Amino acid sequence: MKAGRITVSTRKFSIAEIPIPNPGPGEVRIKVGAAGVCLSDVHFLDGTLSPGYLKGDEVTLGHEVAGIIDELGEGVHTFVKGDRVIVIAGERNERNQITTLGFDYDGGYAEFVVTKAALLVKIPESLPFEEAAIIPDAVSTPWAAISSTAKMQFGETAAVFGVGGLGIHAVQLLKMIGCSKVIAIDPRADAREKALEIGADFAFDPADEELKKHRGLNAAFDFAGVTPVRKQALSLLGEQGRLVIVGIANEPITIPNDMAFTYMRTQILGHYGSEPVHTKELVEFIKQGKLNLSKSVSEVMPLDQAASALEKLEKKIGNPIRIVLKP
Repeated sequence: MKAGRITVSTRKFSIAEIPIPNPGPGEVRIKVGAAGVCLSDVHFLDGTLSPGYLKGDEVTLGHEVAGIIDELGEGVHTFVKGDRVIVIAGERNERNQITTLGFDYDGGYAEFVVTKAALLVKIPESLPFEEAAIIPDAVSTPWAAISSTAKMQFGETAAVFGVGGLGIHAVQLLKMIGCSKVIAIDPRADAREKALEIGADFAFDPADEELKKHRGLNAAFDFAGVTPVRKQALSLLGEQGRLVIVGIANEPITIPNDMAFTYMRTQILGHYGSEPVHTKELVEFIKQGKLNLSKSVSEVMPLDQAASALEKLEKKIGNPIRIVLKP
């Protein structure tokens, strides 16, 4: 089968022919219907991110996967062949380490992928694979940041810094739960326009002086992973405001003024990924008609063009929210 593989030692990516994998006990094989292209994949290629627990020097990329079960391993009774599913991207192993699909073991830039049955969530026939594939990570990570880390409540106010693949869904989800004011902040005009289209109440360039009029927010989310964002975000928070850092700058976090920080009882919270419950909740929201991802897929490309898709995302060509690969 075809698979999009990276050699970790050289960071070289290519489409290769590899054997079709077979499921072991407790596993299933999925015929991939769609796989999302994430900025984390780009950071894997440029060396910003590395796998923590990969055995060997090569791995198939892709941690956002949807498809159809085509083979069941021994002992799997909770699914049947033909079930439409998405794959939860990360899991804790027996040593309590988080291993990630497409980083620590072979992912979904392929015609087939094998995973544990325990990591699957069924999806309805009405949900296209292209939209379903991006739920793990692009949608589940901001949802976990909002619901579990920030513990956002109905009527609260928030700013979202960086409205790319994750941030744009944060805007949508914050409005879904009833936040009274959601501000999108991004230097790209096309990204700000998309944020307003998806439901943001305001959208600003970070250099816009009007932004200062919106101080006193309950929360700010950094999806940009840019150090100056943190200082600006802290300045917008009100009493007991929460800064949630999701984007990775790989730099120290600086508190500009400890007096203001303590007086206002400000909180800085780190966030990474999501738990299975978040993916399951999102599928339920879609079933109930509360969440619509039809505007989230910017482009669908064949697996053979995976390298081009990664370049488009890296260079923000066409303001991509999510580019999706189809084998």
